[in-house]
Amino acid sequence: MLRDDINNAVKDAMRAKDERKLSTLRMVNSTIKNADIEARGQGKGPLSDADLLGIFQKMIKQRQESVELYDKGGRAELADQERAEIAIIQGYLPKQMSDADVQAAIAAAVKDTGAAGMKDMGKVIAELRAKYAGQMDFGKASGLVKAALSG
Repeated sequence: MLRDDINNAVKDAMRAKDERKLSTLRMVNSTIKNADIEARGQGKGPLSDADLLGIFQKMIKQRQESVELYDKGGRAELADQERAEIAIIQGYLPKQMSDADVQAAIAAAVKDTGAAGMKDMGKVIAELRAKYAGQMDFGKASGLVKAALSG
């Protein structure tokens, strides 16, 4: 499980005295705990690995936005710090799909769900999330799905 991998990595980072990795992994653990508490409040159980992958992608996206802002503001040291965190978090994501693979997955999902138009976009995205959590950028994928369903 991802949780075990992260907890073991925290211990390894402590032993290696790798402060950047240690602080990033502690932040990841904190985010996971907060998401678990939120899920519990909604009557759900602990988050699955697929849910965790979604959380990791969200964390990466937040850091990428911060990098842009820091670069625009001339704060290179803070941008580098965010990039280091991105690299650490990405180590826990599965290999990202290529653009061709994403297109093929969308075509298969459209076919499997029998989607005929824009009203079926939710079905297609749900199918993709179920099969490819953590492997594709769903922000880009939704645009491609929209193009596939409207064209």
